Amino acid sequence: MPTFGSRYSPRLNQLIEALRQLPGVGPKSAQRMAFHLLERNRDGARQIAESLIGALDGIQRCSTCRMYCEEARCQYCTPSRAVSGQLCVVEGPADLLAIETGAGFRGRYFVLLGRLSPLDGVGPDELGLPSLQRQLAEGWIKEVIIATNPTVEGEATAYYLAEMSKAAGVKVSRIAHGVPMGGELEYVDGGTLTHALSGRRLV
Repeated sequence: MPTFGSRYSPRLNQLIEALRQLPGVGPKSAQRMAFHLLERNRDGARQIAESLIGALDGIQRCSTCRMYCEEARCQYCTPSRAVSGQLCVVEGPADLLAIETGAGFRGRYFVLLGRLSPLDGVGPDELGLPSLQRQLAEGWIKEVIIATNPTVEGEATAYYLAEMSKAAGVKVSRIAHGVPMGGELEYVDGGTLTHALSGRRLV
């Protein structure tokens, strides 16, 4: 990774390089952030540093669903949520929160923290699928709702999950992908229209 070299002091250079670890942050953005924190918001910078250390020390994965939490088991894995018999499988924590806040789903979740990508060394073990398989064998899951993203890797992951669930005798469904509410067909891309047509239902 390139550095800013002798243009800055070692600690300033280290700060800029650290900020570049954030997604979407390039050299110039990292430089602006560093200068802003040092010039205008040193208290905020200290708060960020303390929060990061606290998060790294205190946040772990839920032993059941793999969501980030501060206890051995998270708030989404309570016995009351298992009553529905539904388990929604998502790629990441942000997907879980989107469904939880916007879809009214009140079953349990399983967070993959990624998607199958053999070229990147991401296989079933990295996604925690052995743990999911053990849960399928427990018998409380009646339906697996697959909510992976409609990408090539997401679709491959969905297929793998569907086959694994069917082998365990569990019903499998896939969230629909198609025209958004309020959208107009002339502005919808071809891939979205293809999904919408293939996922059509009787009315």
